[in-house]
Amino acid sequence: MWPLYAAGFTTAFGAHGIAASLGGHARGAVTSLLVLGGLLALYDGAEVLLKPLFGTLADRIGARPVLLGGLVAFAAASALYVVADSPGRLWAARLGQGVAASAFSPSASALVARLNPAAKHGRAFGSYGFHKSVGYTLGPLLGGVLVWAGSLRLLFTVLAVLGAAVAVWAALAVPVVPPLPKARQTVLDLARRLADPAFLAPTSALAAATAALSVGVGFLPVSGRAAGLGTVATGAAVSVLAACAAVVQPKAGRALDHGRLTTRTGIAAGLLLTAVGLGCAMLPGLTGLLLGAALIGAGTGLITPLGFAALAASTPTERLGQTMGAAELGRELGDAGGPLLVAAVASLTTLTHGFALLGVVLALGPVLTVLRRRPAGE
Repeated sequence: MWPLYAAGFTTAFGAHGIAASLGGHARGAVTSLLVLGGLLALYDGAEVLLKPLFGTLADRIGARPVLLGGLVAFAAASALYVVADSPGRLWAARLGQGVAASAFSPSASALVARLNPAAKHGRAFGSYGFHKSVGYTLGPLLGGVLVWAGSLRLLFTVLAVLGAAVAVWAALAVPVVPPLPKARQTVLDLARRLADPAFLAPTSALAAATAALSVGVGFLPVSGRAAGLGTVATGAAVSVLAACAAVVQPKAGRALDHGRLTTRTGIAAGLLLTAVGLGCAMLPGLTGLLLGAALIGAGTGLITPLGFAALAASTPTERLGQTMGAAELGRELGDAGGPLLVAAVASLTTLTHGFALLGVVLALGPVLTVLRRRPAGE
């Protein structure tokens, strides 16, 4: 399992490490905010378009080859910029990293499910999410140190070595998991499966959690600065958010496996906790900022492993790659949609109203859960 956790760390570290460093350390390539936005969008855009496709490919040929191919491609794309520092190479490298992550991220999730019995899915996905959270946390910090110590090329060098090392580790340690035979699936069959509440409910929760997480990382510092807080305080808030998300995920997974928590009640509690955190973020001063960050982190940390465990439990084993790819697409849409929603509302009113609207949207999830008829056996 450790190479799969390392793959999760790699995609998170690569995404945030470079994104946090582009604006200040790629002056020759970043000539305007529009160009910066384009470079940032390349990675996520590739993931939105390609994760479902690579997830389906993993079901067809096996998740392990797609995992290894994606990691090798990630290392090669990173090395592309190391070889020559030019704006064109930076664009190509960033696009290549996004395409590669689209391959090995859903494959790693599918292998986490395939290599663990259903009774241990909660703990497995909790540990996987923990390592991704560590990558998201260390990306801006360690990435900034590497760029300060050398240059943006040094950061890409580290990513190239990391991708290659994880690929070798996975090739040696991850067992062969052959694709399973499956009945032919039509487009209508796929649409019905993706429209099923067993898929839509956890995927919507994952998208909502990612939306809140992105809003917290992006807008809590803005709220703190507006309240007169310094960079240390606003940076601490983001660190608290990421740390709470990382710590809660394994604990939530273990509670699910031991029967102390169900996916339905856990996800509902996570949505409410996150909504309350957004409400706390509306309060002025350091206390509201830190309390909001802690609750948003804890709520999203509760939702993430339970959402993926619910998807794994409701998906035929031979379709795990496709389901994980589609679920990752939902998360990417939440990652982009949450900040856009809050920014749009804030531009018309205030940031406080943006937090309030997203909090109401998240709180609707538990309300709808209560109104839905509880299935037998849950």
